[in-house]
Amino acid sequence: MTTETKSFAEIFQSFQKHIDTEQDLREEIRLIVRDQEQTARRILTVLQGVHQPEGLREIPAICEKARILFEDVRKHFKELKSKVPSDQYYKFHDHWRFVSQRLTFVAALTVYLETESLIEREQAAEMLGVEVDRTQGFHLDLEDFLMGLLYLADELARFAVNSVTAGDYNRPTRLAHFMSQLDLGFRLLNLKNDSLRKKFDSLKYNLKKIEEVIYDLSIRGLKPQIDPVTAVEENSREDAVGT
Repeated sequence: MTTETKSFAEIFQSFQKHIDTEQDLREEIRLIVRDQEQTARRILTVLQGVHQPEGLREIPAICEKARILFEDVRKHFKELKSKVPSDQYYKFHDHWRFVSQRLTFVAALTVYLETESLIEREQAAEMLGVEVDRTQGFHLDLEDFLMGLLYLADELARFAVNSVTAGDYNRPTRLAHFMSQLDLGFRLLNLKNDSLRKKFDSLKYNLKKIEEVIYDLSIRGLKPQIDPVTAVEENSREDAVGT
């Protein structure tokens, strides 16, 4: 074996060592993300309780159960943070992109059910146990956060229909007000991401679905004559008294 050949062998052996190390890291990341996905499904399963016949009365208890499960979310992201070098976040981001979006969605749904308000990115990051500022390493990516809000729109459209089924004719009006504000907010953005733009189209569709629910209530004489902003404020006060 010549010196030159040996040198090439050593070089490529070092390449293989690097590849093996990265593959081991990716496998560790996949295992943690798998657990995180299971936790996200558990939280969503709990929150789906609001669609049940007695779900509207149990919203505070449902949200409390969901909040407890977010402890596991923070634990899993802490594990990921310990595995991923701070300067390599986007190198491995695709592994947890989807679950971050789903967790943002369930966090946003929890906050909406509690307060009928929009979750802020800082609030979502705190619930997930990650940072907001990308310079701090492991953080909640802005596009993942926005996608989570668009998933929320899907769920609220379903919630409007099931609220009427449960006999709550006030809620669709409040949901329509919230969704219209969310729609206006997204219209302020110049969306470059193709997936975000496509998902934004579903927000407009979901708003239309809720408006159709309100229209059906109106022609049946069941639509409450109340300002949606006032309704939200009164509902918040009722929840506060109830707790």
